[in-house]
Amino acid sequence: MKLTPSRRLYGLGVILLVALTNCSRKFGSMGAPFFLIPLAVAGVAYLLTIRELFSTPRFPRRVIVIGLGLAALWHLAFLRMPPGSDDDIHRYVWDGRVQRLGYSPYIVVPSDPAFAGIHTPETRTLNNPDLPSPYPAGAELFFLAVTEIHESVFALKVAFVLCEFAIVFVLLDIFSRSDQGAHWVLAYAWNPLLAVEVAGSGHIDIVGVLLLLVSFAALGRRWRAVAAVAFGLAVAVKLLPIILLPLYWRRVRLRDAALAVIVVGLLYIPFLNHGRIPIGSLDTYVQSFRFNDPVFAILKRVATPQVVAGLAVLVGFLTAIWMRRKAPAWSPDAFAWPMAASLLCAPVVYPWYLLWLLPFVRSASTVPIIIWTVSIIPTYYVWHLRTLGRPWLLPSWIMLLEYGSVVAAGVVIGFQWLRQPAVPE
Repeated sequence: MKLTPSRRLYGLGVILLVALTNCSRKFGSMGAPFFLIPLAVAGVAYLLTIRELFSTPRFPRRVIVIGLGLAALWHLAFLRMPPGSDDDIHRYVWDGRVQRLGYSPYIVVPSDPAFAGIHTPETRTLNNPDLPSPYPAGAELFFLAVTEIHESVFALKVAFVLCEFAIVFVLLDIFSRSDQGAHWVLAYAWNPLLAVEVAGSGHIDIVGVLLLLVSFAALGRRWRAVAAVAFGLAVAVKLLPIILLPLYWRRVRLRDAALAVIVVGLLYIPFLNHGRIPIGSLDTYVQSFRFNDPVFAILKRVATPQVVAGLAVLVGFLTAIWMRRKAPAWSPDAFAWPMAASLLCAPVVYPWYLLWLLPFVRSASTVPIIIWTVSIIPTYYVWHLRTLGRPWLLPSWIMLLEYGSVVAAGVVIGFQWLRQPAVPE
C-alpha cells in the first residue's frame, strides 16, 4: 500500500490522538514523567505534521475535516478532566463571582478574612490569594459573562474551547481568500499546547487570540473599524498585543482608532476607583513573578524589573516596526514575530503565552516559533517539582533545551537563506 501524504497525515493524527488522550488521563499530575512522555510524543508528531504541511501544497477536504474531528476528540478528553496543578482558572471563577456580588476584583483580596464567607470550594484553591486580580477589564467582563450563565470551572473551560473552535472558522475564512491551502488550519488545531492549556487548564489568553485573529482578518478585508475595535478588545483581555500597534499605523483611520479607544474605555468604567484606572496586582507581577526568563534574568542585573519589562515592550514595538517595513502586507509573520520577540524578553514565559502565536505561524520563517511551541513542553516539569516540595525554579538544562532548539532552528534557516542565489536586478 502506497503511503500517500494524506495517509501519513492520518497516521500522525492517530498518534496525536493516542498520545494526548493518555496525557489527559494524567492531567492531575502535570509535569510528572507519565504526563510529559506522551505530551512529548505528541510534540514530535506535531512537528512531523508541520513537515507534511510544508511538503504538500494541497490536501483533500476530507483530510482536513477528519483532522479537525480528531482534534475535537482529544480536546474532549482534556475538557472532561478537572484542571491540573495550573489553577489560574479558579481565579477566573473568583473574579467573576466577586463582580456578581458587587465587588471589584482589583480591590478585593481573596485571602481577606472579611470575604471568607463568599468563597466556594472551587475558589478556595485559587493561586496567590494574597493579591487582587491582575487581569485587564476585557478579561474581567468575560469572567463575569460566563459566571452569570454558570459559575464553575467547567463552564469557563467550555467557553474557552468554543473560542478555540471559532478561531478554526476564522482561519478557514482567511485561507479561502489566500493562496495558502486550508490544510494549514491543522498547524493551529493540532498543536498540543491548545489541548493542554485551553481544554485542560483553561486560560483566558485564547479569548484574546480570537479577537486578535478577527482583527487580522478584518484588516485583510479592509474592515478598518472592525479591525481597530477587535484589536482594542484583544489588548483589553491581555496586554501583550499592544506591541502590534505599528502594524495598524495608517491601515486604520483616526476615527477607527478613536472608536477602539472609546470601546476599551467603556470596559473600564465599572472598575474605576475614584476616577483612576485600576491595575490590580499587575505591578507586583512585573516586580516579583519569574518563570522561564533567561533574557530577563540577565538584564535585570543592570536595571530594575520595571525598566527591563519596558525594554521587552520596546523590543516588540521595534520588531513590529521592522516587520511593517519588510514583510508583505497582511503577513501573519508580522503578527507572530513581534509577540515572540517581546515574550523572549519577558519576566514570565508560561507555555500558554505561546497560544498568541499559533494562528500566525505557517511560513518557513516562523519555523523557530513553531519549534518553540514544542520545545517549551519540558517546562511543565516544574509543576511536578513543586508537588515534591522543590522550589519554583526552572532547571537550567530545560531552558537550554527549550531555547537551544529555537536558536538551532534559526541558525539553520539563516544559513539556508544566505545560500539562496541572489535575484538579479
